[in-house]
Amino acid sequence: MDRRRFLLTLAAGLAVAATGHGAVTGTRAGQGGPDPGPAEPLAADPVEAAVEAPAGPLPPPTGVVTALPGEGNGLALTIDDGTSSEVVAAFVALAVDTGVRLTFFPNGCYRSWEENAVALRPLVESGQVAFGNHTWSHPDLTTLPDARVAEEIARNRDFLRTTFGVGTPFFRPPFGAHDERTDRIAADLGHPTIAMWNGTLGDSRVLTGAELVGYAREWFTAQTIVVGHANHRTVTTVYGELLDLIAQRDLRTVTLADVWAVPPPPFQGVAATGLVRG
Repeated sequence: MDRRRFLLTLAAGLAVAATGHGAVTGTRAGQGGPDPGPAEPLAADPVEAAVEAPAGPLPPPTGVVTALPGEGNGLALTIDDGTSSEVVAAFVALAVDTGVRLTFFPNGCYRSWEENAVALRPLVESGQVAFGNHTWSHPDLTTLPDARVAEEIARNRDFLRTTFGVGTPFFRPPFGAHDERTDRIAADLGHPTIAMWNGTLGDSRVLTGAELVGYAREWFTAQTIVVGHANHRTVTTVYGELLDLIAQRDLRTVTLADVWAVPPPPFQGVAATGLVRG
């Protein structure tokens, strides 16, 4: 079987949203959490199940979330930044080819998001791709005065609405740096949920393919929010290994919007090109 047919076969298993959502809110920021050690892969079985509709999501929590709630086999792949248009395009192609569900946290200052907006919009409309706010230009918000914090968050919020027609309750502070003050400002601007993570691909720096897959083997576990980045090419060279691991462990990719409700705004006010820069 060629690789494309294999990936399409996997889509049935990857596109299913996790069940058993229980509310999770928090007050402690996390960049990983305790290291449970490498997870052992399960025996691989052929994926034959039909694609199911995602279970009904819960209201978005107010406060910090660091993991998916409740029991289940969900895996939230969340992708930050977007310095490389090539890598963003590769993630879009992965979603189209396999049905994998992704949550992007863009910085609107990078042209990659505008350059891939036309391809992304159908995935957003279908619910396969969701978005969160990651600020306009990726500063450490804890070092900025209130007005600058608000400007960074509001400008990126408006960029997401204009370019993709979406609103989002999710906010991810750059570098994971936040405090009560920045959380309050984010909530006031429409982002009550501070979306942290408890797993990582380790790719905020340049890695080898083997190193990145090693991170995935450690952190691709049930009910984990994994943070990755659309910055370096390495991740695009190991998609097959990542998909194999998801299938072997019987994980189901979910967006954060599958788990916590995001009201779908109509695609109005988006120019024909959809490319609007502030």
